[in-house]
Formats: sequence, C-alpha cells, structure tokens
Amino acid sequence: MSHYIELVKFDSPVNLKIFKNENTLASFPHFHKEVEIIYVKKGCVNIVYQNEMIALQEFEMIIFPSGATHAFLSSPNSERYVYQFDLATFDEKLLGVSQLHLVQLFDHAQVCSNIWPDDLAQTVAELLDLLFQTTLAPTIAVHYLQLGYLMQLMGLFLDQLPQEKIQKVAGHHAEVKYKEDLVLLNRIFGYIETHYQEDITLDAISDLVGFSPYYFTRFFKKHIGQTFIQFLSDYRLEKARYILSQERLPMVEVAEKSGFSSVKTFHHVFKKSQGMSPLQYQKSLTGK
Repeated sequence: MSHYIELVKFDSPVNLKIFKNENTLASFPHFHKEVEIIYVKKGCVNIVYQNEMIALQEFEMIIFPSGATHAFLSSPNSERYVYQFDLATFDEKLLGVSQLHLVQLFDHAQVCSNIWPDDLAQTVAELLDLLFQTTLAPTIAVHYLQLGYLMQLMGLFLDQLPQEKIQKVAGHHAEVKYKEDLVLLNRIFGYIETHYQEDITLDAISDLVGFSPYYFTRFFKKHIGQTFIQFLSDYRLEKARYILSQERLPMVEVAEKSGFSSVKTFHHVFKKSQGMSPLQYQKSLTGK
C-alpha cells in the first residue's frame, strides 16, 4: 500500500478514529480524505504542512483539511492525540449544510490554534480531551458521546473558526469522494514510490490503471489538482526534504536517492520551491 495516500480504518461507527501517538520519529508525507486534528499533549511536535515547517507546542492544535498533505519531522519526547473523521458523518439533509461547504470551511481556515481566539482554543481542547476519554472507558453510550462531541466541535468551527483573509487557491488535492478512486490513486502512488528514482513516463503510469494518457491526465488533475509531472516533481522534493532532515549525505547522493536526474536539476528545482539551497535548508533544520 502506498504510504502517500492513507485509507483510514475507523474504530467507531460514527466514522471516527482516535489514537495517541508517542512515535517521535519522522513520518513520510501522506494525505487522506478525512479531516485530521493533531493535539499536542507533551513536548513539541514538528510538522511539515503546505511546504511550511511548523513547531506545534504543548496544548496547541492543528487541523489538516481533507486531502491536505502533511508529514511529521523528528519530535523527541513528544506525545500527541490524533483525531480523524469523515465529513460525511454530518448529515447534509438533517443539518442543512452541504459537505462541500464543510470542506471549504477547513480549506480556508486558519488551521493552527495559536492564532485562534483563546476561548475557542480552550473549548476545542476540552472537547478533544472528552473525545479521547471515550476511548479509555468504552460503554454502550460511547458512540453517542463521540457523535455529540463531534457535533459540538463542528458547530464551534462553523461559528468561530477563523478564516484566512485571502482565500487560498484550491489545494493540491481536491476532495476524493469515492473509495474506488482512492484505490486507483493508491495504486498510482504505490507505483511512484517504487519507481520514483526512474524515468516514469505518462504512458507507463496510464497503462498501470488501464487508462489512455489523455483520460489519465484528466483523472489525475481532477483528484489531485495538479498535473502528474508537477506532482512527481513535488513528490521527489518531499523525498529530498525528508532525507535532508534525517541524514547527512553529499548533495549528489541526496539528488540520486530522491529521484532527480542530476544534482544540477535537483538544486534548481529545490531552490525554486524552497527559496534556499538544499544545504541551506538542511542547516535551517538544525539551526547550525
């Protein structure tokens, strides 16, 4: 299975997954159609979100919208609660708010709690603690309690979640609604993970899923929001950032391991994306 796309397996009939993560090692970038909330309970958690490094401090939270790519860098002595839920939980006909509206709510939100009003951050933290407690002492009422807390969270977000003043262009990943498409995308990403160090052609990746290059291009752009070539370049950049955060290697080797055809191309693409050279980026991670 591809590590880039995550097919969330819920542990609750209300389309919710809650767990504590004490793994302080780095994780590879991934995304899923579910909304995810990270709540730091101990230490500092280092996150990469939309090409930005974020140091999430103790008792702070961040929301990853549906389809948003995110990764975790090494975060020693930290602990976080993770909440993943499907927006389909909130019945459109019953509640009068479309799922698309909820997707857009998070897509355009100020996702970090350190810039929310204090009372909103405190109330959300309290609700997240209550949600987590339902996993510790499950009873016959647990799923009712979970749904109730989720509804309260969504009501708060709809009413008070700060929005960005300048609306963002749609992210790299449009909402993926159908599991069949997720399976196809998972196959595509799995192939990329296996062959990203090679010259992947549009014909080869199209044949993998039984599409013509034309239909594959439309399918990929519809769900991912960018061309396959741009995605592959971004994927290799993600690989490079991960390698730079974990290992001390010559830049020629970093370029080769992340799939770039030459160190010159790697340096050019990296600097254009990050505004600094790979070596400067690596130094910025350590402060040295």
